[in-house]
Amino acid sequence: MATPLTPAQAWHELVAGNERFVAGQPEHPNQDLSRRAHTAATQQEPFAIVFGCMDSRVAAEIVFDRGLGDLAVVRTAGHVVDGGVLGSLEFGVAVLGIPLVVVLGHDNCGAIAAALSAHSTGEMPGGYLRDIVERVTSSLVTARQPGQLTGDVDANELMEEHVRHTAHLIAERSALINERIQSGRCAIIGGGYQLAEGRVATLVELTAAPTSAAAS
Repeated sequence: MATPLTPAQAWHELVAGNERFVAGQPEHPNQDLSRRAHTAATQQEPFAIVFGCMDSRVAAEIVFDRGLGDLAVVRTAGHVVDGGVLGSLEFGVAVLGIPLVVVLGHDNCGAIAAALSAHSTGEMPGGYLRDIVERVTSSLVTARQPGQLTGDVDANELMEEHVRHTAHLIAERSALINERIQSGRCAIIGGGYQLAEGRVATLVELTAAPTSAAAS
């Protein structure tokens, strides 16, 4: 596969790979000895960044059926954003020229459940776990604003809102990435991964032009 040059082409490749994974027919591209030798001898040219949760059940290269050198992957618990994450995303977009950032959440997320528990009980965890919960809680607050989710919010509803919130947060905090979105050189797509089914559903798109494919 030639390196996609547009956000739409990059998303198309990811959707196709996810469909293969869901169907149980992965091709495992770019995972052989020749690919390993090629990537070791050349500059990396990933066609997408996947910013997702650190959950061991959501490995981006497997979920999207890709291989060595295809994806730049950034992971934190609950895909929470900090300076290191933004710097990594900007490196991928500005230095490596990656045209697509995918924010990937998933159902049954422990970080989401912890934020809901803290909100309902008023008890925050100790250590740096508190930082994770506080960052996820901002999405819970957004979800309860007028026009957003109402009433009791369950973990999977909050996951979806957290993905949307994270996508917008990246664009708002990074002027560099936002400028590239506005010029059509980059896009951010938020997706929700279902552990049992394996499918990635599109939750939000921040792009200057419509993408050519979308996961369902």
